[in-house]
Amino acid sequence: MADISLDQVDIQILRALQENARLTTKELAAKVHLSTTPVFERMKRLERDGFINGYVAVLDAAKLGRGFTVFCSVKLKQMSRAVAREFISVIRDIPQVAECYNISGEYDYLLRIQAPDMKYYNEFIINVLGSIDAIGSILSSFVMDEIKNTHGIYL
Repeated sequence: MADISLDQVDIQILRALQENARLTTKELAAKVHLSTTPVFERMKRLERDGFINGYVAVLDAAKLGRGFTVFCSVKLKQMSRAVAREFISVIRDIPQVAECYNISGEYDYLLRIQAPDMKYYNEFIINVLGSIDAIGSILSSFVMDEIKNTHGIYL
């Protein structure tokens, strides 16, 4: 990847698609001042080279009954390759876990969970995370107000 470089037009395409991934190739071409064929070819190259991993709709968690956001810090009982592999394998299959990061510091992993309410989250902790043998401790932080959530990467 180190030898792949992006020019200013590539950056403009990526910015525009982060703002609205539903732009047609024609609309995108107008934004970056090129014709549709080179824009289409650039998009395919950006996808092929892994700069664009997919296209998603950003949903409103509150309207979908999942507006209770929790960041859950997880510490494993012990840090070893086998225990970490087991934990990661289980976490990847839990649909309530929207994001999972391996982090430095006192805890080993940070999870983002979207739940309907505290009762649901409490049952999730007891019945789902509580059943994972590798977990030693959990610290939950509840989001009181979302200040900024861009879903994008600064370019």
